Amino acid sequence: MSGSTSSLQLSEKIGIPGMLIKDKVVVVTGGASGIGKALCERFAREGARVVVVSDIDQSGIDATVGDIAAQTTALGIRCNVGDENEVTDLVRQTLDQFGHIDLFCSNAGIFTAGGETVPTDDWQKIWDINVMAHIFAARTVLPSMLERGEGYLLNTSSAAGLLSQVGSAPYSVTKHAAIGFAEWLSITYGTRGINVSVLCPQAVRTNMTAGGDGGVAGLDGMLEPDKLADTVIETLGEERFLVLPHPEVLTYMRRKTDDYDRWLGGMRRLHERFAEVYKNREQSSD
Repeated sequence: MSGSTSSLQLSEKIGIPGMLIKDKVVVVTGGASGIGKALCERFAREGARVVVVSDIDQSGIDATVGDIAAQTTALGIRCNVGDENEVTDLVRQTLDQFGHIDLFCSNAGIFTAGGETVPTDDWQKIWDINVMAHIFAARTVLPSMLERGEGYLLNTSSAAGLLSQVGSAPYSVTKHAAIGFAEWLSITYGTRGINVSVLCPQAVRTNMTAGGDGGVAGLDGMLEPDKLADTVIETLGEERFLVLPHPEVLTYMRRKTDDYDRWLGGMRRLHERFAEVYKNREQSSD
């Protein structure tokens, strides 16, 4: 889908109401760089009334806000999404200033290489950021959305959450959990005006993949963040659950569920192929 196609044009094309970004209040965590920054920029171009840019990187927040301030009301709020009090404060400040939140993008995430021997503190850190952050966001943003009878949650996971992640047990486990929680939200609140989508890309050119080719996730190519944003707009317009910037992932999912043991065998071969790459990545993070 071309970057020039707006959510309004998409909605008219497919003939359904869909989520339109125009005039909406949007919050994006991890908005200082990478996927989050691309989403902020795209939402501004789509005519969002407000884009709240959140991250732990204040200079990055300021840069993103500066980039979009001419197109929308842009507010930067520093937030460590692994801390429930800070997520609550992020939502409270947004509600105090703008009255409601239409779309909350729980996007911030981290990668940790290694397996079961990764130190417990590192397991807890990635769990807090990749999983609990989505739970913290839902706890604090859902009450006002449910009161209004409408709202949208876009949670960033990964293709690793649908398949697996060679070389990283913490990333694979937390991304699976993120999808499980998003599924539960959709099942529980989908009849009460709450839409949920989960973003599951493979390799995207961000700080997380800097200096490499994305490893296993990069086999189908490294995607630019602005192209990923195109898929997000398309999926929101159709109000679909899975956001798949790399369409190949759907084929891989079907192969996995069609013959689990055969799929596991293929993944073992990938593990052997990339074992040295991830071993070096794990050592470099020590």
